[in-house]
Amino acid sequence: MQDLAQAAYLTLAIAVVGGYLLGSIPFGLIATRLGGAGDIRKIGSGNIGATNVLRSGRKDLAAITLLGDGGKGALAVGLAHLLSHGNPVVVALAGASAFAGHIFPVWLKFNGGKGVATFYGVLLAACWPVGVLAAVTWLAVAALFRISSLAALVAAAFAAPFALATDRPYPFVALCLFMAVLIFIRHKDNIGRLLKGQEPRIGKKKTEDA
Repeated sequence: MQDLAQAAYLTLAIAVVGGYLLGSIPFGLIATRLGGAGDIRKIGSGNIGATNVLRSGRKDLAAITLLGDGGKGALAVGLAHLLSHGNPVVVALAGASAFAGHIFPVWLKFNGGKGVATFYGVLLAACWPVGVLAAVTWLAVAALFRISSLAALVAAAFAAPFALATDRPYPFVALCLFMAVLIFIRHKDNIGRLLKGQEPRIGKKKTEDA
């Protein structure tokens, strides 16, 4: 019995620590440096996300960043699923850790991205129906209002209700709430501009990563 408990704690620790370390890999910074575009932190908003990488003029590097940031969240969840045989608590904690790692990476003095791509990677791997619904929500809001940050905020806000509506385990509902709160915190400047009607629309020049 004690051995089983120790194994469970070890699995949990690996999922949390491993998830954080995976999430903290700064794909935007790595891609722009290796791709010859310089330090992404000195371009545009200084954010390490795919939207800001796109400001370097390199769509290929932006795509790599998007896939990397989403993929690391999905990988953390997938590995936790294998290690824990699908335990929803362990899977949710791994996803939350990967998401937190992206936003607060130890390698960059805890100043990371805004988490939208990693949010979708975690959701699609942990509870794909919620991920699909959130992605459709983003597309609908973006098409209607042409504001990327608004689309991300609305999708994040609806993730937990989607999880409840699709009868996901409660650890996944908590995961959705956790990520939504951090997304709103990281988008505080965008929210301020939205309230003032000053947030740039998709296709126009931006001063801040959405």
